Amino acid sequence: MNQSQYNQLFSFIWNIATDVLVYAFEKGEYKKIIMPMMVLRRIDVLLEPTKDQLLKQKQMLDDNHIQNQDPILYNVTGFPFYNTSKFTMKTLKSETDPLRLKMNFIDYLNGFSKDVQDIIDKFHLRQMVDNLTEAERLGSIIEKFTDDKINLSNKPVLDDNGKERLPALDNHAMGTMFEELLRKFNEENNVTEAGEHFTPRDYVKLLADIAVMPIADKITDNTYHIYDGACGTGGILTIAQDRIQEIAKSKGKQVNVNIFGQELQPETFATCKADLMISGNINSFQYPHGTEMREYISFDSTISRDGHAGETFDFCISNPPFGTPWKEDLKKRGLGEGDKKKFTDSRFEIIDNNGNPLSFIPDIGDCQMMFLANNLSRMREDTALGTRIVEVHNGSSLFTGDAGSGASNLRQYIIENDLLEAIIAMPEKDFYNTGIGTFIWVVTNRKEERRKGFVQLIDATEIKTPLRKNLGEKNCETSDADREQIMKLLMDFKETPQSKIFPNNEFGYWSVKVYQPQRDEQGNIIMKKGEPVIDKKSKDVEIIPFRYEGGIQGFFENEIKPYSPDAIIDMKSVETGYELSFTKYFYKPKQLRTIDEISKDIRDIEERTDGLLNEILGK
Repeated sequence: MNQSQYNQLFSFIWNIATDVLVYAFEKGEYKKIIMPMMVLRRIDVLLEPTKDQLLKQKQMLDDNHIQNQDPILYNVTGFPFYNTSKFTMKTLKSETDPLRLKMNFIDYLNGFSKDVQDIIDKFHLRQMVDNLTEAERLGSIIEKFTDDKINLSNKPVLDDNGKERLPALDNHAMGTMFEELLRKFNEENNVTEAGEHFTPRDYVKLLADIAVMPIADKITDNTYHIYDGACGTGGILTIAQDRIQEIAKSKGKQVNVNIFGQELQPETFATCKADLMISGNINSFQYPHGTEMREYISFDSTISRDGHAGETFDFCISNPPFGTPWKEDLKKRGLGEGDKKKFTDSRFEIIDNNGNPLSFIPDIGDCQMMFLANNLSRMREDTALGTRIVEVHNGSSLFTGDAGSGASNLRQYIIENDLLEAIIAMPEKDFYNTGIGTFIWVVTNRKEERRKGFVQLIDATEIKTPLRKNLGEKNCETSDADREQIMKLLMDFKETPQSKIFPNNEFGYWSVKVYQPQRDEQGNIIMKKGEPVIDKKSKDVEIIPFRYEGGIQGFFENEIKPYSPDAIIDMKSVETGYELSFTKYFYKPKQLRTIDEISKDIRDIEERTDGLLNEILGK
């Protein structure tokens, strides 16, 4: 599907809301109707060709009292879903009586197999049918979605001569359309918080390349597992799956790729599940884990209700929500906002080399570092490739949190265990719903020999291609050429103006408390047991880089004592912290204008305004 065809389909779907739902529903309700109907029709259209055959097969199975019918009926449709109702959406639209139409539609919904029932429930489709019937809009919206001018199937529509009349809508285009529609509905209603799962497809392709390309020559005939703990509509999973298979094929390898994910938003989860069923990326929605069956794509919060507990993966690729509070996860554990320390989970705490617990739990106002800690807990230690984590964050993950805080502890653990391969700064306004810049963390437990002990920082903020027309906040994209340029910087691993390489300890520091002594009325230092008594009100905190020559004592002698000879350093207060600053290493000061340039501008202004004051005053 080319861009023009995509735009036409998008406009048709968008206009259904203004044509059918206007005056009958609040604008805020439009997306709750349009999105489910789009997904439902996408499933429905694939079942149309085999409808008669399926009903005959179903009758035969019932007549012979066969219980386990699913595998046989799946074989008839060619998909892991079916519908045993006598209706399709096209036959439903012929009914003109509103109440009979409602009854028939409910019968149609009830005829779907179990996984589609899950999608129907997440979309609250039965309640939607009630609302549409009450507003006398059910027949109109069915008619719109079954219009012969559109094709929501992943297969093309052919004319009588076998030529393509309408192109297929593949799952990547479907995901893009879903997210663009949701973004546009939200913008129309001044909703800004609902776009946290949007990941532009051009950006997703870069994430997939970062995950796979550096280890492409190590891929073997094997089965690989990809995981996304904030999977949205599944775009990251399916694009990464395709990329691994492309690379394997180019190298003559045979691979199987299984995808695992979790999503919190019900509508997004339902769309992801539907598209994975349709595209064939998942043959079954469940897999065995010990004595239980688990869902490949799990529903609910990854933070508080881990759907893949104990699982490890070859690739963990995510764009988790950032700047989003996680207090609801505390509630799910029966805790209040002040009970953060009682939130226990092995994914978010480890025992350090000294046998002390090291917590990774961040501030309650932002959950993104918890997704990174979650992915760290998924690392494979017993395979040649280990695990590669590629995760999108905003800038706060680089520095938020004082020494000893959960966020700093997580950075410390990653860097001191030599897991951080690179961080890539991406352009601003690269996402649909936010203008801020983003950073891609690349973490692995199988670093190349040349990278061991080092971290690469890449400034890709200017590697972008402007869009002809903005999409929400998004005004640029990462084109194929941009992606190649970023990948070259990463894989060359060389010092350039856009690529800096540092030893791991460059980012560590000590946080130390420094005090002044107490003094009596005469200004003399008060002593106790031969030691000066500290004035606790005089506390100051010094940040001392690991690489400062002479360490803490050297810093004290060189930077504090010359200016405050009586200062007292509290060595018991020493804490270790880690932070990264792109500004420090890539800041380019703006060139100041010369005196001659400024003088010329002043003279030009004088010439243009000569006599103006007299004219104003009437002289």
